[in-house]
Amino acid sequence: MEDFHWTKLFNPEFYITMEVGGIPIGIYMVLFIVFAETGLFAGFFLPGDSLLFLSGIYSRELVQTFFFLPSDFSNVTILSLLIAAAATLGNTFGYWFGSRSGQFLYKKEDSFFFKKKYLIESQLFFEKHGGKAIIYARFLPIVRTFVPIIAGIVHMKKTKFMFYNILSSLMWSFFLVFAGHYLYGMFLDQFNIDLKKHIEKIILILIAVTTFPLVMKAIRSKKSNTNTAA
Repeated sequence: MEDFHWTKLFNPEFYITMEVGGIPIGIYMVLFIVFAETGLFAGFFLPGDSLLFLSGIYSRELVQTFFFLPSDFSNVTILSLLIAAAATLGNTFGYWFGSRSGQFLYKKEDSFFFKKKYLIESQLFFEKHGGKAIIYARFLPIVRTFVPIIAGIVHMKKTKFMFYNILSSLMWSFFLVFAGHYLYGMFLDQFNIDLKKHIEKIILILIAVTTFPLVMKAIRSKKSNTNTAA
């Protein structure tokens, strides 16, 4: 880590290829980040969608930390299931935290790791979409961190929450991990383009795509407030 710079903390490839004493720990970092981003309100700034997409590209290297599988499909499937499990546990912890002590967050002062506006926006999102908000939130940065906490605060029925929790975790992980893996193969085979050499561009594109709905929502909300004031 001689050339380490703090900006690498926002680069998902940094975690995926991380080693300690020559031992690869990328899979552990991926699973921890998925858990933290979906279960700890301080994890909203961590890479989510881009991490899963790139994990699909590095699926063989990540899974081989545990065991060797010659089949690409098996590697991607197992990786997706592991990530889905981490995401499910993360949401479950967020729900538990919200049900036990979430109310104090509304009185908590803003800090680098916590912004009250995100909590309020997630509450409005949850109130609008109900249980399906848990599925929608999986694909929205920041919102996916706070929605399970909101579900716990309002004491959403546990069986209903777990149904949407597991379903959304599987949809999110399988879609992004499989997309990363097979798009990588398609670009390499058909266009001779190695996506691993264009990681920064991929991250920027994914950030733009995943944050677009939030930006449009903010713009519509601003216009609505302006019209109301007028």
